[in-house]
Amino acid sequence: MSFGSEKEITEYYKNYAERVGFGVKKISSKKGDEGKMYFTLACSRARKYVSRPKNMLEPNPITQTQCKARLNACISLDGTTKIKSVFFEHNHDLSPGKARYFRSNKNIGAQMKRRLELNDQAGINVSRNFRSFVVEADGYENLTFGEKDCRNYIDKVRRLRLGTGDAEAIQNYFVRMQKQNSQFYYVMDVDDESRLQNVFWADARCRVAYEYFGEVITFDTTYLTNKYDMPFAPFVGVNHHGQSMLLGCALLSNEDTETFTWLFKTWLECMHGSSPNAIITDQDRAMKNAIEIVFPKARHRWCLWHLMKKIPEKFGSHSDYESIKTLLHDIVYDSFTKSDFMTRWENMIECYKLQDNEWLKGLFVERHRWVPAYVRDTFWAGMSTTQRSESMNSFFDGYVSSKTTLKQFVEQYDNALKDKIEKENIADFRSFNTVISCISHFGFEFQFQKAFTNAKFQEFQLEIASMMYCHACFNRLEGLDSIFYVTESKKVYDTMKDIVLMVFFNEKDFVLKCTCCLFEFKGILCRHILCVLKLIGKTDFVPSNYILARWRKDIKRRYTLIKCGFDNLAGKTELQRVGKACDAFYEFASTRINSDDDLVKVMKLIQNMKIELPCNETSPRIVEEDCSTQNQATILDPKLARSKGRPPSKRKTSIVDQIVKKKLAQKKTKKRNQSSKNIQVQEEGQCTSRGQEIEDEVFYISQLGDRIGTQESIQVNKAYTKYFSVNISM
Repeated sequence: MSFGSEKEITEYYKNYAERVGFGVKKISSKKGDEGKMYFTLACSRARKYVSRPKNMLEPNPITQTQCKARLNACISLDGTTKIKSVFFEHNHDLSPGKARYFRSNKNIGAQMKRRLELNDQAGINVSRNFRSFVVEADGYENLTFGEKDCRNYIDKVRRLRLGTGDAEAIQNYFVRMQKQNSQFYYVMDVDDESRLQNVFWADARCRVAYEYFGEVITFDTTYLTNKYDMPFAPFVGVNHHGQSMLLGCALLSNEDTETFTWLFKTWLECMHGSSPNAIITDQDRAMKNAIEIVFPKARHRWCLWHLMKKIPEKFGSHSDYESIKTLLHDIVYDSFTKSDFMTRWENMIECYKLQDNEWLKGLFVERHRWVPAYVRDTFWAGMSTTQRSESMNSFFDGYVSSKTTLKQFVEQYDNALKDKIEKENIADFRSFNTVISCISHFGFEFQFQKAFTNAKFQEFQLEIASMMYCHACFNRLEGLDSIFYVTESKKVYDTMKDIVLMVFFNEKDFVLKCTCCLFEFKGILCRHILCVLKLIGKTDFVPSNYILARWRKDIKRRYTLIKCGFDNLAGKTELQRVGKACDAFYEFASTRINSDDDLVKVMKLIQNMKIELPCNETSPRIVEEDCSTQNQATILDPKLARSKGRPPSKRKTSIVDQIVKKKLAQKKTKKRNQSSKNIQVQEEGQCTSRGQEIEDEVFYISQLGDRIGTQESIQVNKAYTKYFSVNISM
């Protein structure tokens, strides 16, 4: 029997093996004296296996049984291939129903590969990809590959796409992005061994966006994103919708003053030397030192949420813990002036004898960095915590994990950023296309409705709605300023509490100021000022200086014209061609193939087209264009800093979180111990009896497998002569 090529006869024998129920592998190939090529295709269980386990008590599973079933063939000088001999008999059971698990019978089609690659680029994990294949194929048994095969293929594609080394891969990635847009900025910091230490980058879009929203930023390093435990350090601002936006980011190997100083200087250079007016960080001394060095004029604030979160840790064992916690909360959040805060703080210290508490001493010395009464006179764009950075971090949760390599991270970072920008574009469209109705007849509400984005207008409407809880009255006149007292009824826990604030109004210059400082802090007029305007009958409009440009929807911002991401990948044109063809055929097959006769006609047309069009052996694949240069220094991967064991979580846990986690674990352990009291375990002779149980289980499973294989082999024996009912040339 003759075949056109080695590939053709191999496929023929594989098809036979799949029907019969065994795997195939090529075990030998040699060239004869006459120039002919001889090779052997054999059962995958051929030859003898020599087990060399590292642990003698854990031997490796054996598949080889020295099976003699095989096919010997010869390739002639003209390229034709002939079967020389075939041995049918196997020395093991066959199982057609399980033939799809053999490596030789596994195959991922071109369309499946394309979907895997595109979904991997989009950050969709392999498990979800494979489950979609199972649903589409109507069951696992209809697939010619498994989830592990998909993982192996994606790993191979990633190596082809991004290279082998992490540091070298991201270097080439950054070079490629800078080639596409010269305004892309990156710096890679290496040690004396040319090993990557820190890396910073910012795309052209966020560099321009900084011109509009860079006066206030948050900075946070508590997010672990990769297998090297290098914290992700994003610079985050707020756009005109109040959404978090990335203004540059870094991966750091250390969190000391030197590293932060390098990063802040690099970021400042990236932003053309324009320093932010205000920065929010957590209570980190190294950050504080670096900010004083690089941004000496910037207002530095500590994250209030992180500080208040430490109260259970610092006072949990105190006999008056609940009272101290409630009082400290009231002092921090309800003190609107510095003098008020000082008085109430001193009373608390005296009342509970906390003069020797070192934590409170340190906080009091640095009160200008975290107490709202000391910082609310500065514009913070509504941010009081680093939760902006944390929300940006959580945005990356669907794309990266603690096992993510650096080369995967920079790729998924691009996808995550595109998603973030799309959300901003949607918010822009809604502010442009929809109008939120006014809830009052005040003229200034209509004024803000036309100017503000929908999100910010809704925040302003909340202040209007809250006017019902406020009562304003004139108190006195000091020079040109009229002073009003505004009493606000505020719900604290389950009780109502009255808070008195002062509003100053200069009618000549139409200057308004409230002791709550909401406008100075957030850029939105507070309910107290609005209540005073209602009292004096000034509700038609407010001066334009109270409508901040950063919240307006009618401003064309230059950064929105800059495309995010640089995905000009080699092979993209080919992928687009294949995609268009697949879409067209899917639409055709869904609407035109209505019977078996239609299917036969279409398959004949496809066969004819295969003859007419030349075959491309390699399917199009997403690969990076080579942007490396000869003079580009080789950078080594970062050092692995993680200890043995399970990879850490993406978020660094505080002591409070650790305590809570420990308590929950203890509770579960106690519950398990209680439920196991009725279980009686026979200690004597346990080891030997358990060993016998394992042997019995293994024997039972092997016998069960033999019985299944034997039942299926009844039909297999009939297939031998049926498939090879041909004259074999010897």
